[in-house]
Amino acid sequence: MALLAEHNISATPGRCIVEVYDADAFLGDEAALEAAEVQVVAGNGYHLYLLSLQPDIDVRVTIRVWDTAPTPPAGAEGHVAVDLESETGILVIGQLNRGPAGEITLPRPGVYRGHAWWENRQATADYYWTTLDHPTDGTFADHLTQAWKSCPVTERYVLDLSYSHASEPDEDEEP
Repeated sequence: MALLAEHNISATPGRCIVEVYDADAFLGDEAALEAAEVQVVAGNGYHLYLLSLQPDIDVRVTIRVWDTAPTPPAGAEGHVAVDLESETGILVIGQLNRGPAGEITLPRPGVYRGHAWWENRQATADYYWTTLDHPTDGTFADHLTQAWKSCPVTERYVLDLSYSHASEPDEDEEP
Protein backbone atom coordinates (compact mmCIF):
# COMPACT_ATOMS: atom_id res chain seq x y z
CA MET A 1 0.00 0.00 0.00
CA ALA A 2 1.78 3.11 -1.26
CA LEU A 3 0.84 6.74 -0.59
CA LEU A 4 0.59 8.56 -3.93
CA ALA A 5 -0.43 12.05 -2.77
CA GLU A 6 -1.30 13.89 0.43
CA HIS A 7 -2.94 17.30 0.81
CA ASN A 8 -3.68 19.19 4.04
CA ILE A 9 -5.99 22.20 4.19
CA SER A 10 -7.31 24.16 7.15
CA ALA A 11 -10.96 25.17 6.92
CA THR A 12 -13.47 26.89 9.17
CA PRO A 13 -16.63 24.78 9.52
CA GLY A 14 -19.18 27.53 8.86
CA ARG A 15 -22.53 26.39 10.29
CA CYS A 16 -20.50 23.34 11.44
CA ILE A 17 -19.95 22.12 7.87
CA VAL A 18 -16.94 21.64 5.62
CA GLU A 19 -17.53 20.44 2.08
CA VAL A 20 -15.36 18.47 -0.34
CA TYR A 21 -16.59 18.44 -3.92
CA ASP A 22 -15.55 18.22 -7.55
CA ALA A 23 -14.78 21.64 -9.03
CA ASP A 24 -17.79 21.28 -11.38
CA ALA A 25 -20.24 20.03 -8.70
CA PHE A 26 -21.41 23.32 -7.23
CA LEU A 27 -24.89 22.27 -6.16
CA GLY A 28 -25.35 20.87 -2.68
CA ASP A 29 -27.49 17.93 -1.71
CA GLU A 30 -29.95 18.25 1.16
CA ALA A 31 -30.27 14.47 1.64
CA ALA A 32 -26.48 14.07 1.91
CA LEU A 33 -26.32 16.94 4.38
CA GLU A 34 -29.01 15.29 6.53
CA ALA A 35 -27.11 11.99 6.35
CA ALA A 36 -23.96 13.76 7.61
CA GLU A 37 -25.90 14.82 10.70
CA VAL A 38 -26.19 11.12 11.55
CA GLN A 39 -22.91 9.64 10.28
CA VAL A 40 -20.57 12.73 10.43
CA VAL A 41 -19.39 12.36 6.81
CA ALA A 42 -21.83 11.72 3.96
CA GLY A 43 -22.17 12.53 0.30
CA ASN A 44 -23.89 11.95 -3.00
CA GLY A 45 -20.90 10.76 -5.03
CA TYR A 46 -19.74 14.24 -6.12
CA HIS A 47 -20.12 16.17 -2.88
CA LEU A 48 -19.09 15.20 0.68
CA TYR A 49 -20.17 16.98 3.84
CA LEU A 50 -17.99 16.82 6.96
CA LEU A 51 -20.01 17.75 10.05
CA SER A 52 -18.18 19.37 12.95
CA LEU A 53 -19.72 19.99 16.37
CA GLN A 54 -18.57 23.64 16.39
CA PRO A 55 -18.66 26.46 13.80
CA ASP A 56 -15.58 28.63 14.43
CA ILE A 57 -12.34 26.75 15.17
CA ASP A 58 -10.40 25.72 12.06
CA VAL A 59 -10.33 22.01 11.30
CA ARG A 60 -7.72 20.13 9.28
CA VAL A 61 -8.88 18.27 6.17
CA THR A 62 -6.38 15.71 4.92
CA ILE A 63 -6.94 14.02 1.58
CA ARG A 64 -4.62 11.11 0.90
CA VAL A 65 -4.58 9.10 -2.30
CA TRP A 66 -3.21 5.57 -2.07
CA ASP A 67 -2.71 2.77 -4.54
CA THR A 68 -4.97 0.79 -2.14
CA ALA A 69 -6.79 2.72 0.58
CA PRO A 70 -5.86 1.55 4.10
CA THR A 71 -8.38 0.75 6.79
CA PRO A 72 -9.08 3.56 9.27
CA PRO A 73 -6.82 3.63 12.33
CA ALA A 74 -8.09 1.89 15.46
CA GLY A 75 -7.85 5.14 17.46
CA ALA A 76 -10.15 7.14 15.16
CA GLU A 77 -13.29 8.58 16.81
CA GLY A 78 -15.31 7.27 13.90
CA HIS A 79 -15.17 6.33 10.23
CA VAL A 80 -17.37 5.70 7.24
CA ALA A 81 -16.88 4.36 3.71
CA VAL A 82 -16.97 7.05 1.01
CA ASP A 83 -17.09 7.32 -2.78
CA LEU A 84 -16.14 10.55 -4.48
CA GLU A 85 -16.21 11.21 -8.21
CA SER A 86 -14.18 14.02 -9.68
CA GLU A 87 -14.66 14.45 -13.41
CA THR A 88 -12.27 17.43 -13.40
CA GLY A 89 -9.60 15.88 -11.17
CA ILE A 90 -9.86 18.96 -8.92
CA LEU A 91 -11.47 18.84 -5.48
CA VAL A 92 -12.59 21.99 -3.68
CA ILE A 93 -12.57 22.17 0.11
CA GLY A 94 -15.41 24.55 0.91
CA GLN A 95 -16.35 26.46 4.03
CA LEU A 96 -20.11 26.91 4.11
CA ASN A 97 -20.92 30.65 4.05
CA ARG A 98 -17.20 31.50 3.77
CA GLY A 99 -16.17 30.23 0.34
CA PRO A 100 -13.43 27.82 -0.65
CA ALA A 101 -10.58 27.13 1.76
CA GLY A 102 -8.56 25.68 -1.09
CA GLU A 103 -8.46 23.07 -3.79
CA ILE A 104 -6.35 20.06 -4.59
CA THR A 105 -5.49 18.27 -7.79
CA LEU A 106 -5.96 14.51 -7.79
CA PRO A 107 -3.51 12.26 -9.66
CA ARG A 108 -6.22 11.79 -12.32
CA PRO A 109 -9.95 12.39 -12.79
CA GLY A 110 -12.35 9.58 -11.96
CA VAL A 111 -14.05 7.77 -9.12
CA TYR A 112 -12.20 7.35 -5.82
CA ARG A 113 -13.23 4.99 -3.02
CA GLY A 114 -12.07 4.57 0.53
CA HIS A 115 -12.82 5.81 4.03
CA ALA A 116 -13.31 9.05 5.87
CA TRP A 117 -12.25 9.07 9.50
CA TRP A 118 -11.97 11.75 12.14
CA GLU A 119 -10.28 12.58 15.41
CA ASN A 120 -10.56 15.26 18.11
CA ARG A 121 -14.05 16.21 16.97
CA GLN A 122 -15.55 15.95 20.45
CA ALA A 123 -12.49 17.43 22.22
CA THR A 124 -12.56 20.50 19.95
CA ALA A 125 -16.28 20.96 20.54
CA ASP A 126 -15.80 20.68 24.31
CA TYR A 127 -13.03 23.30 24.18
CA TYR A 128 -15.16 25.56 21.96
CA TRP A 129 -18.08 25.55 24.36
CA THR A 130 -15.86 26.24 27.38
CA THR A 131 -14.45 29.34 25.64
CA LEU A 132 -17.97 30.75 25.52
CA ASP A 133 -18.29 30.50 29.33
CA HIS A 134 -16.45 33.78 29.93
CA PRO A 135 -17.96 37.10 30.99
CA THR A 136 -19.16 39.37 28.23
CA ASP A 137 -17.18 42.59 28.28
CA GLY A 138 -15.17 44.74 25.88
CA THR A 139 -12.43 42.11 25.52
CA PHE A 140 -14.71 39.12 24.95
CA ALA A 141 -14.36 39.08 21.13
CA ASP A 142 -10.56 39.34 21.37
CA HIS A 143 -10.57 36.58 23.99
CA LEU A 144 -12.58 34.28 21.69
CA THR A 145 -10.39 34.91 18.67
CA GLN A 146 -7.25 34.15 20.64
CA ALA A 147 -8.82 31.12 22.37
CA TRP A 148 -9.95 29.61 19.08
CA LYS A 149 -6.50 30.10 17.54
CA SER A 150 -4.98 28.42 20.61
CA CYS A 151 -7.13 25.29 20.70
CA PRO A 152 -5.01 22.55 22.35
CA VAL A 153 -6.18 19.85 19.90
CA THR A 154 -6.72 19.77 16.15
CA GLU A 155 -10.04 18.52 14.86
CA ARG A 156 -9.11 16.43 11.85
CA TYR A 157 -10.96 14.75 9.02
CA VAL A 158 -9.02 12.35 6.79
CA LEU A 159 -10.13 10.99 3.44
CA ASP A 160 -8.06 7.90 2.58
CA LEU A 161 -8.92 7.20 -1.05
CA SER A 162 -7.76 5.09 -3.95
CA TYR A 163 -8.59 5.41 -7.63
CA SER A 164 -11.37 3.03 -8.63
CA HIS A 165 -12.27 3.76 -12.26
CA ALA A 166 -12.82 6.46 -14.87
CA SER A 167 -15.96 8.59 -14.77
CA GLU A 168 -18.84 7.48 -16.95
CA PRO A 169 -19.56 9.79 -19.89
CA ASP A 170 -22.25 12.36 -19.10
CA GLU A 171 -25.49 11.46 -20.92
CA ASP A 172 -26.24 15.16 -21.51
CA GLU A 173 -22.98 15.85 -23.35
CA GLU A 174 -22.47 15.14 -27.02
CA PRO A 175 -19.56 12.85 -27.97
